[in-house]
Amino acid sequence: MADAAVKAPAAAEEVQDLTDGFHLVIDAMKLNGIHTIYGVPGIPITDLGRMAQAAGIRVLSFRHEQNAGYAAAIAGFLTKKPGVCLTVSAPGFLNGLTALAHATTNCFPMILISGSSEREIVDLQQGDYEEMDQLAIAKPLCKAAYRVLHAADIGIGFARAIRAAVSGRPGGVYLDLPAKLFGQVMNAEAGRKSLVQVIDPAPAQIPAPAAVKRALDVLKGAKRPLIILGKGAAYAQADDAIRTFVEKSGVPFLPMSMAKGLLPDTHPQCAGAARSTVLKDSDVVMMIGARLNWLLSHGKGRTWGDAPKKFVQIDIEPREMDSNVEIAAPVVGDIGSCVAALNEAMGGNWAPPPADWTGAVKAKRDENVTKMAPRLMNNKSPMDYHGALGALRAIIAERPDAILVNEGANTLDLTRGVIDIYQPRKRLDVGTWGVMGIGMGSAIAAAVETGKPVLCIEGDSAFGFSGMEVETICRYSLPICIVIFNNDGIYRGVDVNSAGSDPATTVFVKGARYDKMIEAFGGHGVNATTPDELKRAVNAAMDSGKPTLINAVIDPAAGSESGRIGNLNPQSALRKK
Repeated sequence: MADAAVKAPAAAEEVQDLTDGFHLVIDAMKLNGIHTIYGVPGIPITDLGRMAQAAGIRVLSFRHEQNAGYAAAIAGFLTKKPGVCLTVSAPGFLNGLTALAHATTNCFPMILISGSSEREIVDLQQGDYEEMDQLAIAKPLCKAAYRVLHAADIGIGFARAIRAAVSGRPGGVYLDLPAKLFGQVMNAEAGRKSLVQVIDPAPAQIPAPAAVKRALDVLKGAKRPLIILGKGAAYAQADDAIRTFVEKSGVPFLPMSMAKGLLPDTHPQCAGAARSTVLKDSDVVMMIGARLNWLLSHGKGRTWGDAPKKFVQIDIEPREMDSNVEIAAPVVGDIGSCVAALNEAMGGNWAPPPADWTGAVKAKRDENVTKMAPRLMNNKSPMDYHGALGALRAIIAERPDAILVNEGANTLDLTRGVIDIYQPRKRLDVGTWGVMGIGMGSAIAAAVETGKPVLCIEGDSAFGFSGMEVETICRYSLPICIVIFNNDGIYRGVDVNSAGSDPATTVFVKGARYDKMIEAFGGHGVNATTPDELKRAVNAAMDSGKPTLINAVIDPAAGSESGRIGNLNPQSALRKK
C-alpha cells in the first residue's frame, strides 16, 4: 500500500499496523491503474492531493474546477479509462457538474470525486461549512452516483464507480467522499483486503448473428449507401477493423467531428467535402458510433432530402435505436465486436457500390475542394478565417501526430471543414452539447495523456471561459500552442448598441492582445497579423514544445452569427422568415 501503514500507540503488549481513508482512496486508485488526477485543491481534499502526489500519482491543479473536469472527461475519451476530477465541496462540486454532465452526454468515462459535509448535519440542515446534499444534486446529471461513508467500503465504492464509468455506454460518475471518511482508521491488513481490483470493467458485448446479417443485407441492397462514423467509433479504438470494413465495403464515409482521422480526411472514400450531397441523396445510411441527434438533424427534414432512407445503426445502447426515426437494422454491441463481426460475415467477394454513386460523390467532393482552395491561400491583413486556417491546415498536414483542440462558433465550424485530420483521436472539440470552454482543459489532458504536441485553435469568446488555465499550462511546461482567432467579439466585433453608450453585447475590447496574458506566466506570446506570420509563429511554437499563445488578428467583420447554427437562435429564425 502507498505508505499506508502507520503505527498505533503501544497499548498493552502489541502494536497494530493501521491505515486511514486517505491512503485507502489512493491505493484503490493505484490498484486500478488511475495514475493522474485533475482538480483544484481546498477543504476537505487538500491533503488527499498532497498524499496522492507523494504516492506517485500525478496531480494537476487547475484554476477552476470546470476546466479540470473537462480535462478528466477528455482523458477518459483518449484512454478508455475513467478520467478523475477532484473537487472541494459545494461550490467546487457545482463547478465540476457541467463537466460531469458533458462527459455523460458525450459518453466519456469520468469520475467526479468531491469532498462533502457529514451526512448527519446535511440531513438535519444544521448549517455545516459548504453544506449541500451533493449526491442528490449529482444523480440526474450522471450515469451513476455513489457515497462512501466507511473506510472499509472505499474499495467497493471505487470499483463500482470505475465499472459504471466504462461499462456499456460510458459516462460520468459521481463519487461522494464526506470529510470524516478520510480520517477514519482501520487495520492495515483488513484495509488492503477491502480493496478491489476491477476485472474486465467493460466486457465485450457481442452482436447477434441475425442482426449482423440483417445489417449487411440492407447495405448490400443499397444503390447510394453512406457510412457515418461517430466519436463512439473513435472511442472504441477499433481503428484497424473499422478501416478494413470501410475499405472492403467501398462505401463513401462521412466522419463526424471527433471521428475525423479514423481514416484520413484525404482518403478517396471520404465524403466530408460533399456532406450535404451524401446526406441528401443517400438511400441507406449505416451509423457506426454516431447518434441521430441535432448534429444530424435528427435523421429527417431538408438536410436529408426527399429520397427514402433506410438506417443501419451500430451502438452499444439498445435504447438509442428508433430514437428519432425507424432503424431498419439495429446492431447492438460494442463497436469493436460489431465491426469485427461485419468483416467476418462480409466474406471475400463483397460487391462495391454502384459506380455512378461513388463517381457522383467524388465529383462533388473535388468540386468543393477546388472551389475552396483559393480562399485558403490568401495573405490578407487583417486575416479572414479561411486565410488563417489555410496556414494552419498546412501545419497539421506536416505534423499529423499533433492533436488539434478546437472550439468557438465560426472558429469551430470553419476549422472542422478546412483542416484535414490524418490519425484517430487527433481532433478534440465541443462535443454533443456544443459546450464552450472545453479548450484549455482538453488541451492540457491531451498533452498529459498522450505526450503529443497540441495545437489549440480558439475563438476569442470561447477562450474567455478557460483562459486563466494558460497559467496551468505554463506551470506544468506543457507542449501546447494556443491560437486565438481574435475578431474583437462574439461572432463579429462590429455590432453597435443603438440605444446607449455601452458596447453591444457581442463586442469585446478592440485590439485586445491575448498574447500578453501568457507572457505574465513565463510563456511565449506572439501577435500575428497575416497568414504567413501565423504559420511561422505556430511552426516555431510546435518545434520548441514550449507554452505559446498566438493572438491571430482576424477582420472584425469576418464571421456570421452562431456560425452554422444561427437558426437555433429564435430571433435569427424570425429574421429569416
